[in-house]
Amino acid sequence: MAVRPHDERHGFPGDEPRSGGDGTGPSGDGTRPGGHETPGSRPGPGVDRIRAAEVVAEEMRGARPEEIPARLCGLAARLLPVSGASVSLRSDGTAVRISASGENAVHLAEVQSTLGDGPCQAACAAGEPVLASDLTAGRDAGRWPVFAQQATAAGVLAAYSVPLGPGGDCFGTFDLYRDTPGELTEEELRIALLVAGVMTVALMDIPWDENGDGEGERWLEGLAADHEVNQATGVVMAQLGVDADVALTRLRARAFARDRTVVELARDVVARRERFDRD
Repeated sequence: MAVRPHDERHGFPGDEPRSGGDGTGPSGDGTRPGGHETPGSRPGPGVDRIRAAEVVAEEMRGARPEEIPARLCGLAARLLPVSGASVSLRSDGTAVRISASGENAVHLAEVQSTLGDGPCQAACAAGEPVLASDLTAGRDAGRWPVFAQQATAAGVLAAYSVPLGPGGDCFGTFDLYRDTPGELTEEELRIALLVAGVMTVALMDIPWDENGDGEGERWLEGLAADHEVNQATGVVMAQLGVDADVALTRLRARAFARDRTVVELARDVVARRERFDRD
């Protein structure tokens, strides 16, 4: 079952970038968004946050709730020097993708869900942005070696993740992917936080069971077929007699070993085409 965002209205991202615990930057790992720019790191003529807010407002005008995540993912690639974006919610220890701007973004979101590791998990755990500016070498490549290998194989050389949720209560992440290494400038990070803030409000404004008919939950589950991972975890728990954490770990391990996503394997488990035995 998908996690319901808490209905609060304070502490949204989008104002000032938060510093890490050691004061080195939003990810707390030495990344400084105001550092040097690489060639082409600016989006076109240089969109500032005020102009970005106007573009976001125009894009959101008249949009139905179920359209907003996809619109914002697509908009990110227009406002920022990124090649794709995805949005995922946290559900029972795994990331549930609800929208993405293209095939690479879909693939990288599912890789992180399968591995249970990557920038999105780190951002949600820390409650602040995690900026992996170079997945080909150095600390970023070493921090998530398997994710970095999968990302670079897909042509993604940098990834940035912004947590969704008010007051440090993370219920999901807004993830950005880039086909060249490079840091986000301070202004670009502000724009990413602005878009993440709008995403947070949009997800919290879904009519979650207001009429007691489950429409909000069914809408979210219909949008995210990945909820089958939760069902498959339950099946594996019954087959192996283990708790949910162990079942999910076994599911992820088998998916990775067979070069599949956890979502693909979960569908086979739910359909009884795949079985886990105690031995």
